[in-house]
Amino acid sequence: MIKSIASFIFLVFIQCTFAQASDKRAANSILIGHIGPNYFKTSQDTLPKVIFVDNSLVSFQNGIYKNRLDSIRKDVDLSYNAHVQKYIDTYINRKEHIGKMLGLSEYYFPIFEKALKEIGLPDELKYITVIESSLNPNAVSRSGAVGPWQFMYTTAKGYGLTMDTYTDERKDPQKASLAAAHYLNDAYKSIGDWLLAIAAFNCGTGAVTRAIAKSGGVADFWKVRPFLPVQTQNYVPAFIATVYAMNYHKIHEIAVKPAGFNTLTDIVPVNRRISISSIAKAAELDINELLILNPSYKKQIINGTNLVPMPLVIPSVTNAAYSSLYDLFNGKADEVTPVPVLSGLKEPATRAIVHKVKTGQNLNSIADLYGVEVQDLKVWNNLKNTSIVPGQTLRLSPSKKSETVKKESSYVHYIVKVGDTLSGIAEKFKGLTVSKIKALNGLSNSAISPGMRLKINKS
Repeated sequence: MIKSIASFIFLVFIQCTFAQASDKRAANSILIGHIGPNYFKTSQDTLPKVIFVDNSLVSFQNGIYKNRLDSIRKDVDLSYNAHVQKYIDTYINRKEHIGKMLGLSEYYFPIFEKALKEIGLPDELKYITVIESSLNPNAVSRSGAVGPWQFMYTTAKGYGLTMDTYTDERKDPQKASLAAAHYLNDAYKSIGDWLLAIAAFNCGTGAVTRAIAKSGGVADFWKVRPFLPVQTQNYVPAFIATVYAMNYHKIHEIAVKPAGFNTLTDIVPVNRRISISSIAKAAELDINELLILNPSYKKQIINGTNLVPMPLVIPSVTNAAYSSLYDLFNGKADEVTPVPVLSGLKEPATRAIVHKVKTGQNLNSIADLYGVEVQDLKVWNNLKNTSIVPGQTLRLSPSKKSETVKKESSYVHYIVKVGDTLSGIAEKFKGLTVSKIKALNGLSNSAISPGMRLKINKS
């Protein structure tokens, strides 16, 4: 993405002890502190000078590094040369930093991988985030780039991210990753080379295109490199070295440093305005952990609505606890009563919630908004079919009478969690199939979303 000043890539002079000339190289790092109230508070640090080995050992070692890079399963060309080697030497000597990246990657990389896979992009592009932000969702560069992928405001807007009073989606790992995937995909389609697309992520597609023209028109990073901005010349070698260090950390005795927070999580849709501190108090969750998992909420307030529920990431819980948390977080708007989460939540009192049908809405869209089933809407509102009209009022929860019937019915409810699929859910229950789930819940396809309530036949 276009940045007037490179984010987190800072130039340092590297003195070559065995040569007369010095070579300018770029390097970066965000030092990540211990977990606490100021976890991920941005700080900047330049990498130490590159360490060189004796010339008599260079040829032998270079062959080893090249073979290792060649052995990594990849779609991006991980070229090996002296520029890459200098960054490899640097990264493998920053054991604590790489150890932190490995620990944080256990949480963030699956998120990045999912976004890249959705667009059909190479998995190894996820390592860009290590160079950009050191896997820090709260990272802010001197030029104003924000988040794990370091989006500038204008670029982020252009790729559909929201920045308003309450939210900065550049910090949202899921949404920012999808935007980054689209950007990289566009860059690759325009340029036709992955290393140059990665370069474009740093300096912009326009700058890369101009550099290609100056180099003779060949889309080859190493031929184009001299015509790119200095920070971008070093950005790609640093990327390749990062891939190496993260994949061969064991060989270099780099230990994984645990992230310090739960890396197994669930997402709960919240359809009202509520502070994260209130949620933490009510559910007896650690406030610092919730803030780490939900970095995009600028004022630590979730400004969800019935029409646009907002996601809240929480440490993974049991399905029963998830159901209770969903009800708790989406309860009365004035206050939340503290309830222990992991020691058995009390069921909230049944409350009558209604929705006034708007033009263009149907039962399916309304059910999706509130995380309920179409069949339940029909039962709660005595509907014989799915026909509704604008202005019609629909109940969104059962009356006491219907609740009694529900408890005595032959089915149970399953709350869809992040990563769930119909086939996976079917495997959890004896005799259940995908077709049965779809038929019981009025589903026309296999699409489900976190928070959705599915009816499941009792065994």
